[in-house]
Amino acid sequence: MSTDWKEHYTSHTTTAHEAVRTAIKSGDYLVFGHAVAAPVQIAKALYDERDHFSNLKVFHMLYFGEPWHLRPEMKGHVHPILNFLDKNSRPAYTERRVDFLPCYFHEVPDLLRTGGFPIDVAIVQVSRPNEEGYCSFGVSCDYTKCAAEVAPIVIAEVNKQMPFIGGDNLIHVSKLDYIIPTDEPLTEIPTAKIGPTEKRIGEICAELINDGDTLQIGIGAIPDAVLQCLGDRKDLGLHTEMFTDGVMHMMRSGNITGARKTLHPYKVASSIIMGSRELYEFVDNNEMIEMYPVDHMNDPYIVGQNDNMVSINSCLEIDLCGQVASEAIGLEQFSGTGGQVDYLRGVKRSKNGRSILAFTSTAKEGTKSRIVPTLSAGATVTTSRNDVDYIATEYGAVRLKGLTLRERALALASIAHPDFRPELLSAIKERFS
Repeated sequence: MSTDWKEHYTSHTTTAHEAVRTAIKSGDYLVFGHAVAAPVQIAKALYDERDHFSNLKVFHMLYFGEPWHLRPEMKGHVHPILNFLDKNSRPAYTERRVDFLPCYFHEVPDLLRTGGFPIDVAIVQVSRPNEEGYCSFGVSCDYTKCAAEVAPIVIAEVNKQMPFIGGDNLIHVSKLDYIIPTDEPLTEIPTAKIGPTEKRIGEICAELINDGDTLQIGIGAIPDAVLQCLGDRKDLGLHTEMFTDGVMHMMRSGNITGARKTLHPYKVASSIIMGSRELYEFVDNNEMIEMYPVDHMNDPYIVGQNDNMVSINSCLEIDLCGQVASEAIGLEQFSGTGGQVDYLRGVKRSKNGRSILAFTSTAKEGTKSRIVPTLSAGATVTTSRNDVDYIATEYGAVRLKGLTLRERALALASIAHPDFRPELLSAIKERFS
């Protein structure tokens, strides 16, 4: 790379408002960086300059930060097209100001490369450059790196507080067309509260995890509870689409070493990181941690190269034959497919792999069973009955792999909340007798 990157940095430095006015025009397709690395100043500048634009198509998944582009007054100016909903985007989706684009997480980069969602401008947040002029995408590599590589124009918020993390996670300053220096703290994600039910589920899941296993684990009370129950395990590995503070604690305690990993040994490999300020400081220039795009981390063929791979995910509802709804409640989209199916299918390719779908047996303060005779009307099937393996609630774990439909139904009823078992058993009798 050219040694005059500092000159490029200086000559391409500008303000967020100037970048928006110069680089973006009505009808453009924009891709925002992801999660806690979503652009902050550019989103606000788009809001301020909205009268100069119409019909901007904006793609992203999670967006943490002030969602200026999702405000009602942006209707007609910005049309968000999202692959995952969160608390910031659900109101806009409910009001039909947002469209939802289904896609497995590991296929999102290919969606961008092949024009499934064409890109005119990538808007990302990166770290300050190192001595060689490379910035890191920090805590969000996933589809963000691909977007920056594909887009004709790249606008980058170069954030003094973004951690520098290696792996396949770098971009040279010379590839940045508009540089906005910032000094913004990353959004902190509070640690979920672990109650007695989540603790029990954590204990049950931990019984299925052995020394030397490689884990994929997500965010929330149940994943955190699982990690807390693994304090006596040795040489655990991590190959995951994302991780939070619990992994940091396990690394510090020596439980996660990656010593027995068959892919990326001795490394914690991920695509997204989110959590506390302490976590962001921990991962900064941490040579044990590597970030890779999601078409690497979540590709089932690559996931399967890890021996003894264990994935832990959750769902909203599961029917008696094992069909899983993880992203929608009836007709209403709640989140997205994410990487659940990516990992369930990847684990099947792993030597001694196991996948676990773990969830509380009830929802709505105990008034609704998550294990149901049939899914709610209109519900999206995220994971097919052919892909499920272990199912766990606070009442135990059952393995559906290899069971007939009737055997599956009885197994699932056995780990449902006792208040709902008579209804489930009645449905089983009617269906299979």
